[in-house]
Amino acid sequence: MSSPSVAIRLRGLTKAFGDVMAVNGVDLDVLDGEFLTLLGPSGSGKTTVLRMVAGFERPDSGTIELAGADVTNVPPNGRDVNTVFQDYALFPHMNVQKNVEYGLRVKKVPAAERRQRAAEALEAVRLDGYGDRAPSQLSGGQRQRVALARALVNRPRVLLLDEPLGALDLKLREQMQVELKQIQREVGITFVFVTHDQDEALTMSDRIAVFNQGDIAQLGTPAEVYEHPATSFVAGFVGTSNLLDGEAAVSVLGRSGTWSVRPEKIRVVAPDAWVGDGQHAVRGVVREVVYVGMSTRFVVDLAVGGSLSAVQQNTGTLSDLSHLRGQDVLLVWDTQHEYEVTG
Repeated sequence: MSSPSVAIRLRGLTKAFGDVMAVNGVDLDVLDGEFLTLLGPSGSGKTTVLRMVAGFERPDSGTIELAGADVTNVPPNGRDVNTVFQDYALFPHMNVQKNVEYGLRVKKVPAAERRQRAAEALEAVRLDGYGDRAPSQLSGGQRQRVALARALVNRPRVLLLDEPLGALDLKLREQMQVELKQIQREVGITFVFVTHDQDEALTMSDRIAVFNQGDIAQLGTPAEVYEHPATSFVAGFVGTSNLLDGEAAVSVLGRSGTWSVRPEKIRVVAPDAWVGDGQHAVRGVVREVVYVGMSTRFVVDLAVGGSLSAVQQNTGTLSDLSHLRGQDVLLVWDTQHEYEVTG
């Protein structure tokens, strides 16, 4: 099978604002038809990269290619991309149909074709039949989908999304995450999505580029980034992770370095529990027990120094495990779940 073609190619991309290096020599290929998320904390460079791809910011150095064409110095309206922002910016005096048609009207697309393409875009985002409604009559999730339809109606090669779900409440945001990924899969357009929400990135993405201080710390599938973090930053930022290093690593693992173990991989058992081959174990005292509904989180102070967190699913009828606070326990995990990290 032939390799997927590249929709976006970034090489040596840099951007500074005064003395602050926002983007520091980023190289990245985004494949045709994939959902790629740029994930990182505020100030990590992810939004600046998106704005440079859109043409809203010009890089200090490096190149931006779209479908093989160098667009580094091409203005935004000359690039085959559209952007959806957190602020949907719908025109309140226009109904949904006219909002979606607006970009086509600016391009002087004939009225009949405008109506047809707008209807198709609304159907793609599951809002067929909503064309006559005013934006004020829509929920937050529906307005977000109108903004998405307005971008899709132009049939861009790439759709850029700058934290478009950030203004929604948690329940609606989780629902829209699933819907947005399904829409992307159905329309087949390349999506580049910016977020600081780790769960959002893991839920929606084909691949994730984790940004830290202007660089890509790791690029991979959600499973690769979560299960095999390349650096201590990625281990700590994408989900929750335990890090064993120094004397604790030597004492527990028998080797030096810095090692990551995810809390859900660790079992909390009785101090005299049997430990099998291919497992590591360490003794400790439960300092805290936190009930969080579906699971319980334990913070355990280790006899060798430091502490580890463990997460246990609440699958039984008795989920209140607060009586374990202050108790001696053994933490056990399979050696296949420990990964050496750098940085």
